[in-house]
Amino acid sequence: MPQGPITSTINNMADVWEAYRDELDGVECQVRGNLDSSVALVNTVAGHILNSGGKRIRPLLLLLSARLCGYTGRDHHQLGSLVEFIHTATLLHDDVVDDADIRRGQRTARKVWGNQISILVGDYLYSKAICQAVDFRSQGINEVLAEACKKMAEGEVLQLYYNGNPSMPEAEYLKIVEHKTAGLIAAACRMGAILADASAAQQDALFQFGQHLGIAFQVADDTLDYTANGERLGKTLGQDLRQGKATLPLLHLLHHCSEQDRRMIIDRMETRTLTEEDLARLIRLMSDAGSIAYAADRARSYIDKAQQDLNLFEDCTAKRALSVAANYMVTRDR
Repeated sequence: MPQGPITSTINNMADVWEAYRDELDGVECQVRGNLDSSVALVNTVAGHILNSGGKRIRPLLLLLSARLCGYTGRDHHQLGSLVEFIHTATLLHDDVVDDADIRRGQRTARKVWGNQISILVGDYLYSKAICQAVDFRSQGINEVLAEACKKMAEGEVLQLYYNGNPSMPEAEYLKIVEHKTAGLIAAACRMGAILADASAAQQDALFQFGQHLGIAFQVADDTLDYTANGERLGKTLGQDLRQGKATLPLLHLLHHCSEQDRRMIIDRMETRTLTEEDLARLIRLMSDAGSIAYAADRARSYIDKAQQDLNLFEDCTAKRALSVAANYMVTRDR
């Protein structure tokens, strides 16, 4: 049975956080408890990013999916913590690949301890998560988690392949997003359903929900790189272009700007430089070309698909929370 009647007080994301505070506290306890390496530096480096203010979106989606399918146990706390470990591992690796200095408003682990430590601690978190996932003795969970990790690695390689390439097709951009970001979110949703012994149809629906939501999440995040308040976002705006990444707003602009502006953008991608004046000009060009609106509409279209994926389920608190969380992905400002 689903998780009770719908709760009318869940109208926004603040309501969701409040309604599931105890559940997320359970995940947080597991996160802290799983940081138990006998090598103290591993715990210190992992804790640096795990305690830096992440919202635990992926564990939230896992526990909501489990509750939606009628799960009444507590194993979703442990499984949610393992998903967060894997996500944290990707952040440690990404910051090395991107030469990132700031993450969530503080110095990245690579800036504090160096690239080698960051990579190795990321590897540890991956390994720890997979080892503890085996304890669930669920072939379904093992397969979903392994597939998600494989897809994330493929997505990272594909992104590196296209790095600095302004001619990347939109379809390839979306493939990168599907692998790098949506893969783990979709896996989290499916694993919640697996915990609840949900039907194959329910598992598939929640996997698709996570896939669509994850794509929308990343498209919206890439758009924020040009529109958000830099301090609230916790990083410098325009960082994607400085790293040679052509995300959806930029890809759209490159097809709708003058040849002179296109040459300027390509030059900045190749030289990995972007002054404040360049950034202001770029944002004006995006506004004039409708690039920000285009990316926002694309993100919204994926959220609409995610909402449709929930039609299989009866109304209940968890379904309402998932719906609100989906909308939050494209309305957040950081």
